[in-house]
Amino acid sequence: MADPWTAAHQGALQQRRGHPRQRAAGAGPHHQLVFCDRVLATLVILRFQLPHHALAVLYGVDRATITRAVHQIRPLLAARGFAVPGMPGLRLRTLADVFAYATCQGIELRLDGTETQVRRPRAHRADRRAFVSGKRKQNTIKATTISDGQGRTLWAGAVRPGRMHDQTAVKTEGIQDLLRQHPTVNATVDAGYQGLAKAFGGQIHAPPPKPRKDAPADQIAAYQQARKQQSSRRICVEHANAEHKQWRTLQRYNGRREYYAETHLAIAGLVSDRTACR
Repeated sequence: MADPWTAAHQGALQQRRGHPRQRAAGAGPHHQLVFCDRVLATLVILRFQLPHHALAVLYGVDRATITRAVHQIRPLLAARGFAVPGMPGLRLRTLADVFAYATCQGIELRLDGTETQVRRPRAHRADRRAFVSGKRKQNTIKATTISDGQGRTLWAGAVRPGRMHDQTAVKTEGIQDLLRQHPTVNATVDAGYQGLAKAFGGQIHAPPPKPRKDAPADQIAAYQQARKQQSSRRICVEHANAEHKQWRTLQRYNGRREYYAETHLAIAGLVSDRTACR
């Protein structure tokens, strides 16, 4: 990430000056935090959600220096994409990349949505109710995770308000068109994607419909057995979401909402680097 960071920094300096630099490279004041320290400070904040002021004391710099470093490094982490098992030079950045990879490798995808609680805006502020999730009655932001059969994160995205349905969130990313373009790709989902399972019955596998209360005992037993088997195939994506939630920032997000998507993608990309080695 050093080259993109250097290019962005030099571009910002040139835009502020209004002309190319006149002094030789390396002249002028030096950074209080070198690039490696900026990356480390950002990783610590993402992992433990420490206050910026605490890291500023540790590094002996002003709090604004830590905040500026996080705002520079976090977008670079989010733009890296997601690691592919056995292919170190390949990164998946879009949902289309995931479907193309699944088509080439013949893997079955697992989809699931996850929610993170965020701070509720004060009374009479915008979006006070826009992010309220009906399931937990909390202000949340929702993201969708895709993993393979071993629980390795392949993609995370479709970041939407918590009140939006899981299925609607992935539809806004164009998953229906991708399913038509890649008819050999299969995915296992939970009950929140029943509509996709009905529209693409041969590709999307959702839990079986629940029988009536007065159904025969053998029918209920068959339903429970089929649901258990489907849950066993899908549990790996739950484990993938759990690995993301090990990072304290995604347990309860306290930052600005406009930075949540960057934060979630940065953490999911870092987790994918580790899980790709399994």
